Amino acid sequence: MFDGPFDVFALIIAIIAVLIAIKASSQAAELRRRLASLEEMFYAQRQVQPPPLMPAQVQAEAPATTAAEPPPLAPEAEAAPPPLVTEEVSPPPLAASTEADTPPPLPAPAPGFEERLGTRWVVWIGGLALALGGFFMVRYSIEAGLVGPGVRVFLGGLFAAALLGAGEWSRRKETISNIAALPIANIPAILTAAGTAVAFATIYAAYALYGFLVPATAFVLLGLVALGTLAAALLHGPALAGLGVVGAFVTPILVSSGKPDYWALYIYLAIVTAASFGLARIRLWRWLAVTTIAFAVLWIFPGLDTSELQVAPHAFHAIAGFVLAALLVVCGFMFGPTIEDGEIEPVSSSSLGAYLFGVMLIVLSSAHADLALIAFTLLVGATLFVAWRAPAATGALGAAAATVFIVFAEWAVRANPDMLVLPGGPMPGVGPTAIDGAVTLHLVTAAIFAAGFGIAGFLAQGRSNSAIIPVVWSAAAVATPIAILVALYARVAHLDRSIPFAILAVMLAAAFGAATEALARREDRPGAATSVALFATGTLGALALALTFALEKGWLTIALALMSLGTAWISLQRPIPVLRRLAAVFAAIVTARIGYDPRIVGDAVGTTPIFNWLLWGYGLPAASFWGASIFLRRRGDDPPLRIVEAAAILFTALLAFMEIRHLATGGRMTSPPSLLEFGLQVCVALAMAIGLERLRLRSHSIVHNVGAVALTAIAGLISVFGLLILENPWLLSSVNVGGLVFNLLLLGYALPAVLMLVLSYAVAGHRPVAYANTIAGGALVFALTYVTLEIRRFYHGPVLLYGGTTGAEQYTYSIGWLGFGVVLLGVGILVNSERARLASAAVIALTILKAFVIDMSTLTGVYRALSFMCLGIVLVAIGWLYQRILFRRQVPPPAPQASA
Repeated sequence: MFDGPFDVFALIIAIIAVLIAIKASSQAAELRRRLASLEEMFYAQRQVQPPPLMPAQVQAEAPATTAAEPPPLAPEAEAAPPPLVTEEVSPPPLAASTEADTPPPLPAPAPGFEERLGTRWVVWIGGLALALGGFFMVRYSIEAGLVGPGVRVFLGGLFAAALLGAGEWSRRKETISNIAALPIANIPAILTAAGTAVAFATIYAAYALYGFLVPATAFVLLGLVALGTLAAALLHGPALAGLGVVGAFVTPILVSSGKPDYWALYIYLAIVTAASFGLARIRLWRWLAVTTIAFAVLWIFPGLDTSELQVAPHAFHAIAGFVLAALLVVCGFMFGPTIEDGEIEPVSSSSLGAYLFGVMLIVLSSAHADLALIAFTLLVGATLFVAWRAPAATGALGAAAATVFIVFAEWAVRANPDMLVLPGGPMPGVGPTAIDGAVTLHLVTAAIFAAGFGIAGFLAQGRSNSAIIPVVWSAAAVATPIAILVALYARVAHLDRSIPFAILAVMLAAAFGAATEALARREDRPGAATSVALFATGTLGALALALTFALEKGWLTIALALMSLGTAWISLQRPIPVLRRLAAVFAAIVTARIGYDPRIVGDAVGTTPIFNWLLWGYGLPAASFWGASIFLRRRGDDPPLRIVEAAAILFTALLAFMEIRHLATGGRMTSPPSLLEFGLQVCVALAMAIGLERLRLRSHSIVHNVGAVALTAIAGLISVFGLLILENPWLLSSVNVGGLVFNLLLLGYALPAVLMLVLSYAVAGHRPVAYANTIAGGALVFALTYVTLEIRRFYHGPVLLYGGTTGAEQYTYSIGWLGFGVVLLGVGILVNSERARLASAAVIALTILKAFVIDMSTLTGVYRALSFMCLGIVLVAIGWLYQRILFRRQVPPPAPQASA
């Protein structure tokens, strides 16, 4: 029916056949070894004579003698009558004696390569060649036009009957015969599998290719072949089942047609699926059910990418497979296998989820056609019903909820392609127009889904003794209505203010709140606490959405942050681990949201300094995360708490940085940076680092520890590359620094120097000495830079970049540096700070170096003399201070004179 690379499918069949046959071979070899052991025991039993009878007393006293070969008795002893005993003595059983007298049988030798080749591999390959030969003959007769269609069908049926007859004859022949070596070749199973595959192909070709059979006749014949395959697999084992299923699903590819008939294809696949599921149910072969589901879902893909998608047959295929899986595969439902109550079985859940995935693909590929959406709604409702009756399929609720959200989210994106437009341009594959389905039908199905999941999830509480099952129901009941509401809001309201959607969100929050109160009053059952917490979280989420819908777009970020705070508070009231992780998830979502648009509301930030949308967009989430971290810390330190703490630090820092940028650029967030921005950022980063250093001493949090180091590193990078290089008003920037004293130099260099000094004392004794000394060295560099730039401001005015350096200015630098060093020395003496005195020594040494390298070559006349005179006087004074104050030596008193 479908043209394709025939050789590839033939190779696939061969590989699958070999794998299945190897498994059957190992089982047959094990049976042969057991049979050989039984035969040796049987022959040994015939050769060993039973031991003579012994009195019970003697038998009890000498058990080892009876176990070994008994000595021959004398004729007198044989003739003498046995002594009288009070209890009846029975001879030991023959089997026991035989086991005692017979040595353990030797294990049968493993078959060699020649035996495997001659008895197994040749037969397997021969059976596969028979099946492929029939397929090749049909294909060749079609291509060469050797015989007419009727003769082709007749020969195919005759060949299939011959293979089936040969398989049955060989099975009965082996049953009658006493030869034990032939069953390991599995000849009957191979011949029967080849015959069933050829029979499938022949009937299918007679119906779909040549029109010899009407649909009813083809249906009956294919059903008979499927039932025959099922019955044969019951006799021949899993090898025939595997080969039959693979051959049946690959047959429509091998027998191809230029004009596909999807109805014929999917009716045929429904019969094959029913037969395979029935066999899997009877023999409890889970692998067969999983293989059938995989092939059936793969057969949904043909025709989905065509412009003329036939929705009806594709929907029939998904619905038929779903119904068959529910009837025969799902444990504890209808004809499915039995299972313990309260256990979620993977195959039962995944079988329903696979067909839900298939029907979801049909909806998406058909651009939300009405028929496809109706079929999807039916399968989702059927999933709720099956999961309600059979707890083993509860896992399918997650697949149902996920597919519902994907369908409605894709529908929303189709109507709003601009939602996929990133700052760098539109995403590939997004067209300018979208094909919309019926809005009314989508709204009706959305209401059905929300009500179905919510009501069923509430009523399912307390029905199971398992803890996980009510939790899954409650999670689906909370997440699905919220997800549908968000998708509809994006589709209908285009993410703008919408009072009707806000009202719907409030109603949803009220429903979740009522469910929370009702469940909290019930008796304690497994999973009840987690379910109550989930419904309470849904209440907070719906209220946050109501706030989002009623206000502007940026409130969505705030709403999600408030959900994190509310969830953390609920986790404090009800210590459930899932709530702590949920609070961390909300924090992560908000963090990812700002990566999409750091301005949160786009161009609508406003121009008012500080009191603009950045304050609400970053300030409220930061406050929410700090509050959530306080609530979570009361129950311990774990990864969810660290995520929330990291989000709190991040949003606090971003709030400060974004507000600074807004202030420095006048609301034009894309403007280049400036000295004002860099200075404020360094000051804020250092202030936050000081706060975190003090906080981490109390909290012992690794997040506070790492955050303090990260902010210090950020401040250092901005200081070096921003303030000292890029925006340095003497090197590269022509910025107007302002007034003589109160100017940008005070903000960009003096204040950072003070904050660096405070930070160095904050980390002293708590971090490595080199870390604190590095920060203190940065404070010294910035303080000296401030003194230097202030002197240049005095000589050159507000713009420092232009103009040469005069002798008086050069002399003033030396005096200023020398005075700064003396001040540091005085402070070090007053507060007894060795660090300040060492800093003074570094500044004075730099001044000495400048005097001998720069002043000596550039200064002339009186300035050169004054420079060296002042330097000499200061150095002598410093030496006197060190001698008289810091390191004063006590003169020892004179020795008393000796008496006359």
